[in-house]
Amino acid sequence: MNSLQHESSPYLLQHAKNPVYWKPWNKEVLKQAQETEKLMVISIGYAACHWCHVMEHESFEDMGVAEIMNDHFISIKVDREERPEVDQLYMNAVQLMTGRGGWPLNVVTLPDGRPVWGGTYFRKEEWKSALLQLQKLYEQQPETLHEYATKLEKGIQDFDLIERNENEMALQKFDLQSIVEQWKRNFDLEWGGLRGAPKFMMPSSLEFWLHYGIHTSDALLESHALRTLIKMAQGGLYDAIGGGFARYSVDERWHIPHFEKMLYDNAQLISLYSKAYAHSKNPLFKTVVKETISFLERELKDNIGAFYSSLDADSENENGRMEEGAYYSFTEQELKKILEDDFSLFKEYFNINSFGKWEEDKFVLIRKVADSEFCENHSISEEDLEAKVKTWKTKLFSFRNKRKRPRLDDKSLTSWNGLALIGLVDAYKIFQEPSYLNLALKNANFILRYQVKKDGSLFHSYKNGKSTIPGFLEDYAMAISAFISLHEATLDKKWLKLSQQLTDYCIEHFLDTKTTMFYFTTEEEKTPVARTMEYRDNVIPASNSIMAHNLFHLSHYFENETYHTLAKQMLLNVLPEIEAYPTGFSNWLQLLLKFRQPFYEVVLMGNDAENKRRDLQKEYIPNTLFTGSETDDSLPLTRNRFVSDKTYVYVCKNNSCNLPQTEVSEVLKMLKKEKK
Repeated sequence: MNSLQHESSPYLLQHAKNPVYWKPWNKEVLKQAQETEKLMVISIGYAACHWCHVMEHESFEDMGVAEIMNDHFISIKVDREERPEVDQLYMNAVQLMTGRGGWPLNVVTLPDGRPVWGGTYFRKEEWKSALLQLQKLYEQQPETLHEYATKLEKGIQDFDLIERNENEMALQKFDLQSIVEQWKRNFDLEWGGLRGAPKFMMPSSLEFWLHYGIHTSDALLESHALRTLIKMAQGGLYDAIGGGFARYSVDERWHIPHFEKMLYDNAQLISLYSKAYAHSKNPLFKTVVKETISFLERELKDNIGAFYSSLDADSENENGRMEEGAYYSFTEQELKKILEDDFSLFKEYFNINSFGKWEEDKFVLIRKVADSEFCENHSISEEDLEAKVKTWKTKLFSFRNKRKRPRLDDKSLTSWNGLALIGLVDAYKIFQEPSYLNLALKNANFILRYQVKKDGSLFHSYKNGKSTIPGFLEDYAMAISAFISLHEATLDKKWLKLSQQLTDYCIEHFLDTKTTMFYFTTEEEKTPVARTMEYRDNVIPASNSIMAHNLFHLSHYFENETYHTLAKQMLLNVLPEIEAYPTGFSNWLQLLLKFRQPFYEVVLMGNDAENKRRDLQKEYIPNTLFTGSETDDSLPLTRNRFVSDKTYVYVCKNNSCNLPQTEVSEVLKMLKKEKK
């Protein structure tokens, strides 16, 4: 029978009434497959996945499909967000078999979990035919499948194989500029980002472009990063009514989104838009940060400070049918009725015309120009336009709230909450809005109270008062990074010491001493076929690249040479792969900048340390860490630096410190003076 009704994952619960006898991923089910010698169907997706819902409706709710699956297979449903290690394993397999991947991800495996066939979305008849053929082959020629599984197993084991790079000179000799020039050749200079569609936002790539462009005075790189952020915020990808970004755009203009909203995207973009505002002072960026944080607080936060995972792309339309984008799109008739006399100006501002049309009679709001240009073209002051836009948003938000809301995935993941915490802290640093810090502290205390175990390890998932699933490397990496950032914003050393404790746990339980890279799971967590390493950056930076940044920072905070050596070796290991696909290593390239450019330690000591911290952190100063104390302190960077009744700012780099300063302006001159 279908046994998903006992699960907590919203994605699994969505399939609990399917006639397929779904089972969750666990040791008992895997043991059952081997005992019965049945092939397994492993189907992987997530709650906000539109095509997962389509395949469920077409195939998994169909009695004919269910009969085939129930008679011949053990069928396992997996929430990829809950079990990322399973998703990684079988995604690698499908990419090797087909050259592409995505969700839903569907594989057929031998009873021991080794894959023999797979793909993404299948139409019903394709799915039925494939299953029947595989079952027939398994019955008549099982050796054929076993032979293929063995070959594929070797490919999977080699997929994330990385060798230790002993060439230490590679860090300085690596031709970073040629990588940047390669990237530039694929820039979409009109709409931002890279050419082609669909378009994903790739925050770590954008941050690298901004950082490197400013540092090298590369006007094209800097302006392209900022242009991309502007076009994303003006496009339908951004929810102009309720704040927050959808997962990606199906077109090159950032206009029509795949409408699901993910915590991890919005968390990273809060951070990125905050930094971009600190550099450019573009008011659009400040608005995006404010509205996106409001979206998180309103729609993705629970009462203990945790953030939920996502909102679905689909919601019920006026006829009660699930439809992608139904909650977010408008007809012209609806807009006229809501906005009345203001519709004509609204129509020009948000392009209720052929440019903004989506499908049938529906529109997704998109802008073409900055407010200043729009005001000039339409003879309206910026103050009057701002007031009108605020009124329009209020009216449309009220109208939209009467619709059926998209489904909520209300599990909370430690990793994604870590990203949210980083975003909130970065926003607080730059805008100095106390409510942002309050949200950050509540979130940090949620992780500390519910997700950190007594033995110093982490849980991965939380829902309904229960923490479950042992933490993966992504959970540790993102939590450590978040706590380091929180220390910088508060100067509370509790968060820094917690970061060190979690790092030491990772070194003990995740590190492969042969390659000096980290496995995604601990040595205790067994998965079929292979123990994976995640080191290629994607829409979320790889857990190994985040860990390398953490080790680099902590090596400075604690004067720990072991951390520094490990971070350096990890970076060396990935350098040979970067040239072929720089977008897959953008967070590693940011680490390379920390090794090759001046990296500053800013230490604030004295009773006015907090005020000086605020003034300094409003600026965009990459390649800098902050610490300090208002009282005497014994951490390596603060030891013997407290002077009673004085507040000094120490700026150090390469184990050498300048004379202590008392004026923020002088400190900023030191931090900003060096460019390539």
